[in-house]
Amino acid sequence: MDMKEPFETVVVQHGVTVLRVCRALLEVHDADDAWSETFLAAMRAYPELPETANVEAWLVTIARRKAIDVHRAAKRIPLPVAELPEAPTALGIPGADDTDVWIYVGKLPEKQRQAITFRYLVGMSYAEISTILGGTAEAARRASADGLKNLRRNYPGARSQSELAKGARS
Repeated sequence: MDMKEPFETVVVQHGVTVLRVCRALLEVHDADDAWSETFLAAMRAYPELPETANVEAWLVTIARRKAIDVHRAAKRIPLPVAELPEAPTALGIPGADDTDVWIYVGKLPEKQRQAITFRYLVGMSYAEISTILGGTAEAARRASADGLKNLRRNYPGARSQSELAKGARS
């Protein structure tokens, strides 16, 4: 009988991936909060998680929902107009050299942005992406392909799909 690994091990193994997802969907200060909220929620639910579950996909789903919560909450908070906010960071992944590509990824329609993030940043399969986003694996593949097509058309430093994927994972 296999035993589930300790939750601390799950955090160590998947913490960077969850942070990358949070930073791809949110600004840095919100992403750090969403990362913490993701693991707090996961820690509470972890004892009930089946041993056969895909832990990474489960955590990414929680992170995505936490990011949605942040976006919903932000819509209800008025922004002061006396001062301009600090410029948002273009940092999509920690240590990446090609940070300006994430500005263009952020401008994609939501489904395309999420499909590209989960595929090329997290390395998930289209079937796993479809589980998170809803729909079919083919719809996830199409959203990713359309997103890449839009990036190639709009991003000044556009490269081939394999170069984009390699750059997103570095």
